[in-house]
Amino acid sequence: MKSINVLVIDSNKTITNDIEKYFSSHEVIKVVACKNDGEEGLSYIINNVNNIDVILMDLILPKMDGLFILSELAKRNIQKNILIMTNFKNDRILEEANSYGIKYYMLKPINYLGLEKRLLNMNDTIQTVNNKIFNQEAVITDLLHNLGIPSHIRGYQYIKEGISIVYRSSKMLSYITKDVYPEIARKFDTTPTRVERAIRHAIEISWTRGDINLMEDIFGNSLNVNRDKPTNAEYLATLADKLRVDNNLVYS
Repeated sequence: MKSINVLVIDSNKTITNDIEKYFSSHEVIKVVACKNDGEEGLSYIINNVNNIDVILMDLILPKMDGLFILSELAKRNIQKNILIMTNFKNDRILEEANSYGIKYYMLKPINYLGLEKRLLNMNDTIQTVNNKIFNQEAVITDLLHNLGIPSHIRGYQYIKEGISIVYRSSKMLSYITKDVYPEIARKFDTTPTRVERAIRHAIEISWTRGDINLMEDIFGNSLNVNRDKPTNAEYLATLADKLRVDNNLVYS
């Protein structure tokens, strides 16, 4: 069984030390790091995103609370299994946490045997999410190839990433200049302006080389009739919607 890499974020050092000690010799569950404030926790996530399967954290944290971390992860399109451990029972706060897709809660004091069982049960969810990500990658690749966008140009990778961002959070389209372009730029070490231009160039190529029937099928009823080509936002939104409808790849 693949190991489950867990990041623990809690202001109580006794708790983080006890969790790390409890799982120190576990065959499957591995605590990769413990952080005692939200700022350090978020920084670790951003810099080690591919080495984390589960984030185990409290909502009440110094420097940066759990809700702020959840909002930052959503903005950065970072999808992780998150288990909240807390003694905080404010319904409004928990409802806000639920809006970010949090499904797992444990009340303090933590029963470590119960935590172990919960993490092991989450392993199936981890594998399901990984499979969805893999399937999504393959579907987007095939779609862009059929739309005539060559894989060697920069706009191809930027569009793939943009579709993934919009697919997971359609609200991001409202902030395409403020959030989507900068997020793509950070990943590919470039600038938002270059991202915007490269996507526009890729769409222009697509409009001359793509499968005409497929183009009409996808974009025919979604564009302003006074324009020949969709805007960047229209292009990303339309392809993200097609993925949702055709492939049932909606994240829970």
